[in-house]
Amino acid sequence: MKKNDNLALHGGKPVRDSYLPYGRQWIDEEDIKAVTNVLKSDFITTGPTISQFEKEVAEFVGSKYAVAFSSGTAALHAACFAAGIKDNDEVITTPMTFAASSNCILYTGGSPVFADINPQTYNISPEAIKPLINEKTKAIITVDFTGQPAEYDEIMSLAQKQGLIVIDDAAHALGATYKEKYIGSIADMTMFSFHPVKHITTGEGGMITTDNELYYEKLLEFRSHGITRDPHKLQNFHEPWYYEMQELGFNYRMTDIQASLGLSQLKKLKTFLTKRREYATKYNNAFKNMNEIITPFQKQGSNSSWHLYILRLNVHKLKTNRNEIFKALQKENIGVNVHYIPVYLHPFYQQMGYKKGLCPRAESVYQEIITLPLFPKMSVEDLNDVIAGVQKVISYYSIY
Repeated sequence: MKKNDNLALHGGKPVRDSYLPYGRQWIDEEDIKAVTNVLKSDFITTGPTISQFEKEVAEFVGSKYAVAFSSGTAALHAACFAAGIKDNDEVITTPMTFAASSNCILYTGGSPVFADINPQTYNISPEAIKPLINEKTKAIITVDFTGQPAEYDEIMSLAQKQGLIVIDDAAHALGATYKEKYIGSIADMTMFSFHPVKHITTGEGGMITTDNELYYEKLLEFRSHGITRDPHKLQNFHEPWYYEMQELGFNYRMTDIQASLGLSQLKKLKTFLTKRREYATKYNNAFKNMNEIITPFQKQGSNSSWHLYILRLNVHKLKTNRNEIFKALQKENIGVNVHYIPVYLHPFYQQMGYKKGLCPRAESVYQEIITLPLFPKMSVEDLNDVIAGVQKVISYYSIY
């Protein structure tokens, strides 16, 4: 790639004619038929399809229980409730995530405490967690960032010694493995998201997997107004129709319509994972000799599900900043994104008293990363366009 190639940002011809987003769902005729079948059935909201979806996800990840929710955020809220997080409790989490991973702590009255990241994996650092634990600490919320599992040997050991609950925000990690165990069977509770850009979709939706029966029962009640019909739990059982609201819950139920799509998508999950991993390998091979960018580091013993593919810019070898490169790639019709703004830098958290500089490694990484398109429905031609676009833009701005 020659430096005098004219960038689209400067009026040149883009590498592709149409815009390629960073993520997109893959819906086929089987998915549509599955949803149509439910629409024609007796149940379109809370019925047997939800239970079947929960059962199959639990079996896939190797957990005893699974509870579906209307969104991943609702599922995280429910997990914090089931963990008993209340006022004055502290929960340690990572700033390198979407705001929901931290907001769920606030929903139940707790206080988020942010631990810095491992600068290689971008996941929460066990070493950064240790000094933050005190008598108020109730739980740790990990995030399997981009689909790469966090360091669970160290984190689970630390949590067990300190009597802490571990909630895994695995919105990025359905199908990922750690030490040959599927994510979803390691933490005390694990959340999966079924947003359209995730590994499988239900439109919107989420799920918690767990081996803990008490958490399971609390999750079930919380998603349905805190109401139970279980005669063994009722305080004043009178009639067959009787039920009780025993906790302040929410209407966080998934519908059978959503679950039918999820079930159909689940059949294709392994195919989707294979595509993501294949494309990530092609990116790695294409960029490995480019000194201006750093490809994603993968820790030995884990197998990422590659929700995101993130390049880190070696800014000392470029003549411009991330902002300019982001705009240049967008103009090439490559739908790059940035994941994520460190949570505590958002105005809401700044107003709560969180200060810039709290997690310097996370803040440094944030300034240098760009997310490339990665999803199963991409064609090889799409992938090659992304590679060409990155090579074109980085070559133009290289100091060499």
